[in-house]
This record gives sequence, structure tokens and C-alpha cells, in this order.
Amino acid sequence: MNRLAAFLLCTALTAPAFAQELRATGDLGVVVERATGSVLIVDQSERAAIGRVEGFGDLSHASLVFSADERFAYIFGRDGGLTKLDLLTQQIVGRVVQAGNSIGGAISDDGKLIAVANYEPGGVNIFDAETLEQLVAIPAGGKALGLEDAPGRKFVFSVWDTGETKIVDMSGPEPKITTLSNIGAEPYDALVTDDGRTYIAGLFGEDGLTSIDLWAEVPEPRRILPQYGRGKEEMPVYKMPHLEGWAKAGDQIVLPAIHHHEVLWIDSRTLEETGRTATHGQPVFAMARPGGRQVWVNFAHPDNDTVQVIDSMTHEVVGEMKPGPAVLHMEFTSRGTEAWVSVRDENKVVIYDTTTLEPIGEIAAESPSGIFFTARAHRLGL
Repeated sequence: MNRLAAFLLCTALTAPAFAQELRATGDLGVVVERATGSVLIVDQSERAAIGRVEGFGDLSHASLVFSADERFAYIFGRDGGLTKLDLLTQQIVGRVVQAGNSIGGAISDDGKLIAVANYEPGGVNIFDAETLEQLVAIPAGGKALGLEDAPGRKFVFSVWDTGETKIVDMSGPEPKITTLSNIGAEPYDALVTDDGRTYIAGLFGEDGLTSIDLWAEVPEPRRILPQYGRGKEEMPVYKMPHLEGWAKAGDQIVLPAIHHHEVLWIDSRTLEETGRTATHGQPVFAMARPGGRQVWVNFAHPDNDTVQVIDSMTHEVVGEMKPGPAVLHMEFTSRGTEAWVSVRDENKVVIYDTTTLEPIGEIAAESPSGIFFTARAHRLGL
């Protein structure tokens, strides 16, 4: 047998086995199992869990981001843990406990830096995404919240105690920090619009929101929506709404109301309110189905067994589902054909067809909370 024939024979014999070891990352995702410090790695195409990984610490308020190649997830635990997970080998490949109490993080637009916001001792720590070596500590004088990535290797966050927002520019050899005062009382969460231009901070200590134009030569805080918040008929708050769960539907931004059973519709160009939709309960997440035609909303206790679907053109509720007690999070597949819903108290994730609103699958999970698909790797502000 000549060398060419031997090579072809060897290739033919080994190719099938090699092919079976390959796996793409585009339809993978992570489901946080908050009670057990573990995560499920899920396959959207198979509608199934393909692995469980343990050892992430306290995941009671966990979030995560993905590397640009979708291979790695960076998981932020409430205990200050920053953990790097390889989705393909299903192994933890790095972990640091960088603070005593953390509240989320972000990845830079070039995928090189990971930032973590901390309650205790406060401030933001920034790490090398490859090695998890700490590069910078940004002091804040209080609890850091609302941490978002922004174009140009920047991070933006707010400080609960001081009512400030800080813009951290990491594009040069040293960090450049711009501090904006008079943001408002007790900023608690924030969002960045999908074009990376506008940072909006929610305020717990007073009504209204504050926006910052990140494209401006000299960014300045601008108070918007003075009626957003408690209003005259304040209701008890069982769970603060997440501004990071905001929805953009066409030229509209949809925000969950605080203290009220409503979502608010905002003109994305003027940042002025254009309408409200009454909802089943106090909304936590208002999330737009890709394409923007629908907005899905879940709710705080005691109404957290329900998900409602709102038509973004008519602003009317067009569907209502009862997945089970303690619906904590929702995530759409990349083109919006399915919605995955975590149901903590029944230890499951329910998968819905977004056209029929009927369940089409279910995955067992231990006290599931956040669901995150790798398509997030290519979007700002997540």
C-alpha cells in the first residue's frame, strides 16, 4: 500500500470518531441552579441539559456573560466569586473570590476584560478575561450597582450610597475615570441601549430615572420620567424590577413599573413616556422577543406563577401562561422562536413556542433562576 492510500484509509477510519467529538457553541446556554451552587449546560436544539457543573458558590443572585467565541461563561456569584466555565469541556477553568458580596458583572466590547460590581467592600474590580488576573480596582465610596459595558472598552456603573455614576475608560494604558454627580437618590440598577449610546439608571430613593448620553463629548446626567416610581399610590415592593430586563420593541423602550402593576412604554428617541399597560402583578422582567413584536413579562410574589405576553403595537395583553410557582427568569432563543422560562419551586425549565404560546418541552433543574444563551456574547449591555 502506498503512502497516499494509507493516508486516505487512516482518514476514513478516524473521521467519524473525530466528527462526533465536535460541538458548536451557537445553540448552547447555561441555567443557574441557585440553591445548589451549580449550573446546567443546555442545548437549545435538543431542548435538553447536556451537563451539570458544580462548585460555583453562592448563586442566589447570579448572572453571567459569555466570551466572544461563545466557549466560556463568566459567572458572577453573590459571595464575590468570579468563575470561568468552559462550555465544551464542561469544566471550571478559573475561579477567584474577589470580594465579600457581589452584584453582577460585564465583559468589555473586545472580550479582553471582565468587570465585577461589589456591594462589599464596594467598587468595581477588573480582570484579564484569559487568566482572571486582577488588573484594576476602582474604588467607589459605596455599593456599586448597574454595571454595564459600553463601546470603546468602557464600563459604566452607579453608586448607591453617593448617587454618582462612574464611566471607566480602559482603552489606554491606565484607566480614565469620569465621575458624574447628582444622578439621584440610591441608584439601584441600570441599562444601556442596544446602540451603546444611552445609560439609564433607576432610582430607589426617589421617583424618576436618570439618563446619560455616552456619545456626548462631555456626558451629563439628565432626569427623565419624573412619574416613574412610587407615585401617589405607592404599593409594597416584593421584588425590585430589573432594568436589565428592559425591552426594546421598534422605536419603543418597555420598562417594568416600580410599586405598580404596569409596564411603561417610552419613546427611545425622546425618552418620554407614551403609554402604560396594566399587568397581572408587579413586573420584574419585561423582555422583548427578538424582532420586537411581543414583550414577555414575569412578576413578583405573590403573582409570580404567571407570564403575560403584550403586543408591542397595540400595547394589549394577548396571552397569559401559568408555568408554575416562582417564575424567576425568561430567555428567548436567538431568533425568538422559543422562550425558556425558569420555575424555581417546581424545579424545572418550561419551553414555550412563541407563536402558539404552548409548552413544547421541559427540563429538570434544581431551583433554576437565570437562563443565559450564548447569543448574548454579541450584544451590548448584557
